[in-house]
Amino acid sequence: MVTLTDVQSSNAQIATALPPGLVAVFVGATNGIGETSLREFARHANQPRVYFVGRSQEAGDRIAAECHELNPEGEFTFIKADVSLLKSVDEVCREITRKEKCINLVFLTCGSALSHVDTSEGLHIFMALAYYARARFILNLLPLLRQAPSLRRVVTVLAAGHEGPIYADDFQSRNVPLRHVRGHNVSMTDLMLEHMASLAPEVSFIHDYPGPVKSGFGRETNSVLMKVAITIFKIVGPLVYIPLRESGERHLFFATSARYPPRSGSEAAGVPVSGDVVVSGGTSGDVGSGVYAVNWDGESAGAKSLQVLAKMRGEGMVARLWQDTMAEFKRVTGVESLAK
Repeated sequence: MVTLTDVQSSNAQIATALPPGLVAVFVGATNGIGETSLREFARHANQPRVYFVGRSQEAGDRIAAECHELNPEGEFTFIKADVSLLKSVDEVCREITRKEKCINLVFLTCGSALSHVDTSEGLHIFMALAYYARARFILNLLPLLRQAPSLRRVVTVLAAGHEGPIYADDFQSRNVPLRHVRGHNVSMTDLMLEHMASLAPEVSFIHDYPGPVKSGFGRETNSVLMKVAITIFKIVGPLVYIPLRESGERHLFFATSARYPPRSGSEAAGVPVSGDVVVSGGTSGDVGSGVYAVNWDGESAGAKSLQVLAKMRGEGMVARLWQDTMAEFKRVTGVESLAK
């Protein structure tokens, strides 16, 4: 376990170990883990430029003002958008790429507990947010991430360590048994990040499980089982919750620490590790491989998860998943990515 003391010590070095003017994009940052992680980034980064995306203008204005109070030298720009729509994702990315020549961090927490509902673009809304929108943001912004002279990182918050079989005949999980939906989505995320790393080995990619955190996820659910689970969690949650501030601190550590370096390019490793904190093993099982499935405490996913991923790689699942992803991107937007 990476102790909270080690996390806080690393975060305290961000302003001196990393250059001023870091550029970050936070998607889904108007509540919960995204918001608290954005706050910690604002608290510790030196003269950052931040773009954060959400649906509520009121929340965006409030958070921008509060971040500016934490860091008067920072720039905090809210972009209102419904990122369940890939065309909206593209609009956001175009706005950012018009203003920036490079990006240091892309931090993704967008999601929805709605199920069996399609967006107007014909994507299952649950997977539209948890997978397709996130993959689209990463792919669109990858050229700017590769241009960053220092930190180059993607963090996507979901449920790393809970990998399961992928249903290749139903990538959107419309008919995947409920008990298998999480494992299906988690493994898709890991393999998607591995493909991204093959395109950009100088960028590091982290998929993490935040643990039990009180957030806004589930507030729009249409699932009876999800409503029951939320009710139960409200009762037992206070006994097991990770404090929201601590979650933000830990996610800032994931976003900036050299414990999770890219496969190549030491200049982008992040805040140097020290003491008992060492470079982590990646989803391939190799130390410093560039793609990391991380538990809430900073430790990498266990052997069972790595075995599941290795089996799917051997079955050619990365190529099958990417082919489907590109087909959906082209069907909805007309192009595989904005870089094409």
